[in-house]
Amino acid sequence: MFKLTKFTLDNGLRVVHYEDKNAPMVILNTLYDVGSKDESIDKTGFAHLFEHLMFGGTPAVPSFDEPIQKAGGENNAWTSADLTNYYVVLPANNAEIAFWLESDRMNGLSFSQKSLDVQRHVVCEEFKQRCLNQPYGNLHHYIRKLCFGTHPYGWPTIGLELSHIENATLDEVKSFFYSHYAPNNAILVVAGNISLDETKRLVHKWYDSIPCREIKKRVIPVVPKQEKEQYMEVEENVPTTCFFRMYHTGGRFDNDYWTSDVLSDVLANGTSSRVHQRLVKEKKIFTSASAYISGDIETGLFYLTGKLCDGITYSNADEAFEELIDEVRNELVSDYEIQKLRNKFESRQITDSMVLMDLASDLAYYELLGDANQINQLTQRYSEVTPQMLRDFTLNTFKRENCSTLFYKAKK
Repeated sequence: MFKLTKFTLDNGLRVVHYEDKNAPMVILNTLYDVGSKDESIDKTGFAHLFEHLMFGGTPAVPSFDEPIQKAGGENNAWTSADLTNYYVVLPANNAEIAFWLESDRMNGLSFSQKSLDVQRHVVCEEFKQRCLNQPYGNLHHYIRKLCFGTHPYGWPTIGLELSHIENATLDEVKSFFYSHYAPNNAILVVAGNISLDETKRLVHKWYDSIPCREIKKRVIPVVPKQEKEQYMEVEENVPTTCFFRMYHTGGRFDNDYWTSDVLSDVLANGTSSRVHQRLVKEKKIFTSASAYISGDIETGLFYLTGKLCDGITYSNADEAFEELIDEVRNELVSDYEIQKLRNKFESRQITDSMVLMDLASDLAYYELLGDANQINQLTQRYSEVTPQMLRDFTLNTFKRENCSTLFYKAKK
């Protein structure tokens, strides 16, 4: 049970504090409620670009990394469709450096053409390396387009097209920053060996003067209900043919989220799972296979994936997954199997909570979802999933008209 304290500044910054007196460090995790879903289809990749621009310096601090490295710390960031997350880890006696640096870049960046050119080049090279010059690099471009079309989930975080970042202007970048990066659109988690009183002192000292801003109103359309099965076949220069089947599910606020997460573990958690035992080991349909959920906030996808063994066709793969789904449709998952997964989850949660950096980012995420204290209810939420709930979810979700399949063929 994590004892958390929360407070909000006058400028709208939400703060979550968790003290761990045994930790040698302090972590500042700053989550901004902005992701690739806040972009338009003709200007994508901006949220990811800002992940880099935020390290490009400010008028007061030309180099963000240098003071952290000198103080014996580390920092990094990541972006998703739903959010952008930054963290700084420092020895407890140097914690104030993190408050200074994070508040400084929240207040404003340098916004020079030179800084934009440097970071834009870095992002463009990353796009080329990840999406154009390696096997399966464009996979999520295909999947997102197939499943979501023009919806804001219809492109990967790195962007839909390289030209969108290449053509980004300084005015567009400034507008994106002041429309999304602000204390009233952020969550600050302070975790580690730091008291609540010291946290409040430093938060007020460094963040009180940052003005709140007018955040661009978010308008996310509802994903239309899929009425017809979708299929896409592509042929690329990759080593192995892959099979990807996706089903639309609810988002993180949907009650079925927990059921879908448990079901993905029922199917594919570990080498004793059904997917591995039946489709990899026994039938030798796939060299490797998995089932997992996307976990997106607005609406989700349930994935069934595998890399095909030599001589296996699309029909073989399709039939194998369909037979596996039929098992869950027709037979209740045993209480023993669910209890085994609950035990694994509880063990994993304990292990994850010992990594303070992971805990800090989780707390920020659950605060974004409504309340950081949800982290204390996770075990209960998973324990409430019953065999009948798993069966009902399977019957309602795994329908042909709700199915989208990508057959990613290796060139002969």
